[in-house]
Amino acid sequence: MTEPAPYTAPFVLEYAYKRSLGPVLSRFFTGLRDGVLLGAKTADGRILVPPTEYDPQTGHDVTDLVPLTGSGTVTTWTWCETPPPGCPLSGPFAWALVQLDGADTAILHALEAPQGTVVSGMRVSVRWAEARSGSLWDFSFQPEDAA
Repeated sequence: MTEPAPYTAPFVLEYAYKRSLGPVLSRFFTGLRDGVLLGAKTADGRILVPPTEYDPQTGHDVTDLVPLTGSGTVTTWTWCETPPPGCPLSGPFAWALVQLDGADTAILHALEAPQGTVVSGMRVSVRWAEARSGSLWDFSFQPEDAA
């Protein structure tokens, strides 16, 4: 008996709005432009990536940003066969939740890896774009052994 084909459904992940950046996110995106990933450090020492302006548990302001190494672990992922409009990636990739080393939360981002090689628990590292402008597309993730 043959396995049934996996279920697929069209889905577009987008945020169709613009917002102004406050002091925390301005520093985060400036860091991306400069090739540095920053996480927000809460009063109790948790590191949030991407950073937030307020601690989601206490509501207190978060103002301290700390640099992260750019290496981490895939916690979960899904395959994207066709890059969405505006995506700088030219071929299939995985959307992955990556918990960076030293962070207490995971960031959803693109993982460039051959189809069939992505697994939860795999180690990944940041691959910086050659030209950076201070956007989330200034980096993607790649398997650590590809670095």
